[in-house]
Amino acid sequence: MLLYSNIIGEGAPFVILHGFLGMSDNWKTLGVQFSEEHFQVHMLDQRNHGQSFHSDAFSYEDMVEDLKHYCEEHKLQDIILLGHSMGGKTAMLFAAKYPEMVSKLIIADISPRFYPVHHDGILDGLSALNFDVIKSRGEADEVLSKYISDFGTRQFLLKNLYWVEKGKLGLRMNLEVLKEEVAEVGEPLPSQATFDKETLFLRGDRSEYIGADDERIILNHFPKAEIITISNAGHWLHAENPKDFFDAVMQFV
Repeated sequence: MLLYSNIIGEGAPFVILHGFLGMSDNWKTLGVQFSEEHFQVHMLDQRNHGQSFHSDAFSYEDMVEDLKHYCEEHKLQDIILLGHSMGGKTAMLFAAKYPEMVSKLIIADISPRFYPVHHDGILDGLSALNFDVIKSRGEADEVLSKYISDFGTRQFLLKNLYWVEKGKLGLRMNLEVLKEEVAEVGEPLPSQATFDKETLFLRGDRSEYIGADDERIILNHFPKAEIITISNAGHWLHAENPKDFFDAVMQFV
């Protein structure tokens, strides 16, 4: 099955992978900006997310093969590959496995290391949404607010709401499988995986996902990596400081 994508612009292929519980739509504004710089931008929904297919299988190996199949179907070569968080881990493994398909790699706020499960509150909140009762975005937000205090995180998650049919809301993600397989999201890059072309790691100055200890780990896997800190930004650095994020990416590509 082929991943759902939103494709805009003409030029060199530029592929973007969202993070856990996200979707291609999170990248629309930046995607348009990249397309205006003479790139053909492919914003993908990874499996069990957005409008892509649902599957009981969920691992980075699976997501890498999904991306390979997508690139082959669209005849994409020498792609610029950008991944955020979970999408960054997919991008790292893809570049290590199929280096001939990637010209440049951009990783947003994630390290190759292992991360313990830390999405419990979010998954509990999403599980508490009863769409037999909830009939509006506002009502869904009210339920989520009991589990997730941060407004921005709730708005990010609520992008997954859609009308299944008239009067009936639902979530685009495959929540049951994502809950079941959430530990997969924190899996480290295999120790032997390396990619020796130009790589850019971007981290938010308020995020704890890439610390000082991660720099050595990053360079072990990506010897040509450059690590840049985006100011006034947490984990969702592309949404919190899109201008500096865009400028850093454009300087790199």
